[in-house]
Amino acid sequence: MQAFRFSFFVTAVLLALAAYWGYQHGGSAGLLQAVWIAAVLGVMEVSLSFDNAVVNAGVLRHWNAFWQKLFLTVGILVAVFGMRLLFPLLIVSLATGLGLLDVWHMASTTPDEYARYLTGAHAQVAAFGGAFLLLVFLNFLFDEEKELHWLGWAEEKLGQHGTEALAVLLTLGAVFACVSLVPAAEKYTVLAAGVLGVLVYLAVGWISGLLEEAEPEDDDDDTTEAGVGAVAGSLARGSIGGFLYLEVLDASFSFDGVIGAFAITSDVVIIMLGLAIGAMFVRSLTVFLVHKGTLDEYVYLEHGAHYAIGILALIMLASVEYHIPEWFTGLSGVAFIAVSLWSSVRHRQQLAA
Repeated sequence: MQAFRFSFFVTAVLLALAAYWGYQHGGSAGLLQAVWIAAVLGVMEVSLSFDNAVVNAGVLRHWNAFWQKLFLTVGILVAVFGMRLLFPLLIVSLATGLGLLDVWHMASTTPDEYARYLTGAHAQVAAFGGAFLLLVFLNFLFDEEKELHWLGWAEEKLGQHGTEALAVLLTLGAVFACVSLVPAAEKYTVLAAGVLGVLVYLAVGWISGLLEEAEPEDDDDDTTEAGVGAVAGSLARGSIGGFLYLEVLDASFSFDGVIGAFAITSDVVIIMLGLAIGAMFVRSLTVFLVHKGTLDEYVYLEHGAHYAIGILALIMLASVEYHIPEWFTGLSGVAFIAVSLWSSVRHRQQLAA
């Protein structure tokens, strides 16, 4: 429980702030409602981002102590305040042409209007996040360095014949299919957002490769651990490129939670506090998985997380036209994690036998 101690402390503080905010706007009834909604949003964020924590741990376990601490300190500030608060405000600012302070005023005084602008940009954000996450999944699937294959022969063949170029080709094809679903007025912006997601993924990988080439080689450091993936494999010792990779990955997950939160409440302050609680526990879960060596013990857990990311990517791309309930998105990820955990237990039993 030591890994979660700070998260419980922060949760108590954030729930107290939610209680104060609710009491100021609705008395005792508002206090109870605010605390309840913030807690529900925290649980929702954890359920939607559990696979994110597993993938984070898969990359983070290879980093040195400095980069691990940086990600778990500075990174949590970026995740809580940057991705859950400033990122949505920036999107509405770009959509409306207003300044960030004006957008904050809109969010705090007319939250329904703020939510309308934010959800109005859903197609573009979904195209960006879907393209980025699909590349994360495909490059994991096409990683020929993997020694374990959850799906057996089929996954092994994909690893042998798949390349990063094929992953980019398939992702661009998915983006074009996504563009065909939206109205003519949005086609250009959705296409640009999807292509930008591909470019950001490639740019982060390129920056990481440059930084790693500049570092002295360490013969004792295995930078191609099974299951790390094509780009993440180049992030093994930690770098600014790796830090950016995980933050963009977190952003792709977090916006889905922000959109889903407006189905529960339109109070942007409660949304930020609730999602911040979830973000803290996701980081604590990442620490727990790294320190306990869980991914080494349950060898298919990382596979299940990446397949959950692949499903999430397809859901995001399809969501530009079709409404897909948040409960389905969350449960699909949990299902892959649960099955991969069961497969890992069976694998351990077979090795013991």
